[in-house]
Amino acid sequence: MKTWALSVLSMAVFTGCAVGPDYQPVHTALSQDYAAAALFQDQAWLPVDSSQAPASQPWWQLFQDPQLNQWIQTLHQSNLDLAQAEARYRQAQASLQQAQAEFFPTIGTQVSGQRAGSGQTSPANQYSLNANVSWEPDVWGRVRRSVEAGSAQQQASAADLDAVRLSLESTFTQSYFQAKNVRAAQALYARTLAAYERSLVIAQNRYESGLVSVADVAAAQSQLENARTQSLALERQWGLLRNAMAVLLGLAPAHFELNAEAEWGVLPQVPVGLPAQLLVRRPDVVAAERRVVAANAQIGVATAAWFPNLSLSAQGGYRSGSWSDWLSAPARFWSLGPALALTVFDGGARSARIRDAEAAYDVQAAAYKKVALDALREVEDELVQWHGLQRELDSQTRAVEAAQRSLTLTRNQYEAGLVDYLSVVQVETSALSAERSWLNLQTELYLNAVRLIAALGGQW
Repeated sequence: MKTWALSVLSMAVFTGCAVGPDYQPVHTALSQDYAAAALFQDQAWLPVDSSQAPASQPWWQLFQDPQLNQWIQTLHQSNLDLAQAEARYRQAQASLQQAQAEFFPTIGTQVSGQRAGSGQTSPANQYSLNANVSWEPDVWGRVRRSVEAGSAQQQASAADLDAVRLSLESTFTQSYFQAKNVRAAQALYARTLAAYERSLVIAQNRYESGLVSVADVAAAQSQLENARTQSLALERQWGLLRNAMAVLLGLAPAHFELNAEAEWGVLPQVPVGLPAQLLVRRPDVVAAERRVVAANAQIGVATAAWFPNLSLSAQGGYRSGSWSDWLSAPARFWSLGPALALTVFDGGARSARIRDAEAAYDVQAAAYKKVALDALREVEDELVQWHGLQRELDSQTRAVEAAQRSLTLTRNQYEAGLVDYLSVVQVETSALSAERSWLNLQTELYLNAVRLIAALGGQW
């Protein structure tokens, strides 16, 4: 008995070891700074007062839009894609708990009663009550590696949940600003149609007075109908945005009323930080890195199959031919002892499983590096977009002001009979195009802010 106890104790000493490689962080090819940083010496993306974006503040609140805040809360509660991601996270939690359960012994009990006999003996009753305990010490670290893999997968699933949530928030916010663009464009076309209708009346009156030809009336009519067609197209876009946003909120389109006033919220200033911070701020990058950890741990699980399994078991109870003798001393029985099991030959299956685990690790490591580089590229793209859009919007503002001055002068010349109506049409079309381009650039600037925030991970 002492020899057996010493053997078990010596095995317990080895449980501090775990076969397989320990995880080493995978190096990524991220730069020390953003390539676009030199473009922002006069901009506010980099030097930002941290008090403007507290760590506890959800990123969409930076736009200071109460309607958007309310809808994002509804999205968190009702979006079905988010519900699926949360369910997958609970699955990962349960899988981790299953792996952790292997650290503990298994305890069972059994009660049975049977009557048996043969041609040479009389039938006899047999009653038994027994309990058994079995435990497999984690001598080679197989369970610990399994728990390590399960923990990393659970962390990856949590990051996946964050990534889905961030993607949905970004998609909905961009749709909301696109709806604001449509509403502002509708207001612009309403003013434009009113002006074109007045121009048509003026052209008809001048034609009836013999001051202009019928070509002027036709030009005014064509201009009015083209603008009306574009206004109708905006109604179609509004309907599509309403449907998309309703589904994101978990609602049928018929049960959702899209309200997006033309007023714009605050355009936030976003601290971009350094490229290396993407590794901890981007949920998709975090998830990819955690899957590398899980794949590395699976190599240890596969390696542990080369070593013998030690199992400890104990059993005890009562067995008797009658109920009255069931709990008597002679009816008692027990057993106790260790067991070692080792696969001697498996045709190379264990070696193949190790190679498979090593290849899976290489796949995940390469995927992690690719995700990190893609994250860097997305931020770089959005920084370049911001710089270009800001300058384009300033230039387009000047273009709108010039177009409005030109339109005023040309209308005055037409009313004085100095130019034909075709000249007015051309200038009015140019002015409308300039205003629409300005509105689209402003919208794109807000969309760019949302995309940049999402590319940075949505964390401050």
